[in-house]
Amino acid sequence: MIEKYKEWYEARHEYAVQWKKKTGGKVLGYFCTYVPEEILYAAGVLPVRILGSHEPQSVTEPHIFAMFCPFCRDCLAQGLLGRFHYLDGIMISQSCLHLRQAYTSWDLHIPTQFSYYLPMPHHVQSRHAVPFLRAELETFRKRVEDWTGTTIGDADLRRGIQIVDRNRELLRTAYETRKREDVPMSGLEAMYMVVSSQMVDKAEHTQVTEDVVRVLEGRSAGRSGTRRLMILGSENDDVAFVDMVESAGATIVQDDHCTGSRYFWDKVDANGGDPLTQIAERYVRRLPCPTKDWPARRRIERIVQFAKEWDVAGAIIIQQKFCDPHEIDIPAIRKALESAEVKVLFLELDVTVPVGQFKIRVEAFLEMFAGDDLF
Repeated sequence: MIEKYKEWYEARHEYAVQWKKKTGGKVLGYFCTYVPEEILYAAGVLPVRILGSHEPQSVTEPHIFAMFCPFCRDCLAQGLLGRFHYLDGIMISQSCLHLRQAYTSWDLHIPTQFSYYLPMPHHVQSRHAVPFLRAELETFRKRVEDWTGTTIGDADLRRGIQIVDRNRELLRTAYETRKREDVPMSGLEAMYMVVSSQMVDKAEHTQVTEDVVRVLEGRSAGRSGTRRLMILGSENDDVAFVDMVESAGATIVQDDHCTGSRYFWDKVDANGGDPLTQIAERYVRRLPCPTKDWPARRRIERIVQFAKEWDVAGAIIIQQKFCDPHEIDIPAIRKALESAEVKVLFLELDVTVPVGQFKIRVEAFLEMFAGDDLF
């Protein structure tokens, strides 16, 4: 069952094409996890996260600044190269400037039936954030209705919430098992699990994950004797990097990424009230990314909590090259983790460059634990 996640990840485009043939539904590519998937599932639309291919490319130079992060340029390259040819629409919920430029360039040069920019507030700690977003979600609902020709009532929204939240609940349950001394799931397997949930039909993913959670109860990943690490920072679905780290003698047991725990950790508080308000509250109050984590830094407390509860010995902080929001966060996160007696390694990555160059630095980092008791 766990191998199914890898299959979905590697065949993401083929899966979406077959899903369209099977259901006759529409597929929408989204650039940021602040996009409200609940509304899309309520309309019968399949949301697919637009990610890069981790390959060198030379097609984005006329469309996006070279000093923008390589992840954003890699995502745009996938559109320009025709790999997302099956998309019926694209959208973004306001995040960073670099990713917004990737969306804008895609919208200009790779037209689709539907495109939408959702003005997600940056100042999520403002008392106005929830009512503001609720009004924007109402507009978005109407636009999706016009696009799909379907009516999205409150009952449909509650169904969408239930579909997405059930998947979030299972992903969190799987992550909780990684607290065990004998870890039942490697960091690589966990990455395949979460990233594939951003690409395939949630109902299908949930069905598999229900079985996986049962399997994890009695499973061992064979990782005993390795160092327990946490990985955090900029967007990261770089399976080659995670595989390299774990092959060096570590096990990644927790993370803070928008392709990891930050994507699914917080559920909608579905208490029978207005579903659009509930959705707005979830996206405003979820653990924020650095573009929205101000004036108070809420993420740092959660990161330190994760490190303690998952018995983490070390943390690898990843910054995609030129990623300004995460770069600003790094000194405060490093200070907080080191104060909690967690060793820290910082790496600046380019997702289109092979990860082999970092192997020596990771191995040297793991040597810092020599003499420590194994967890």
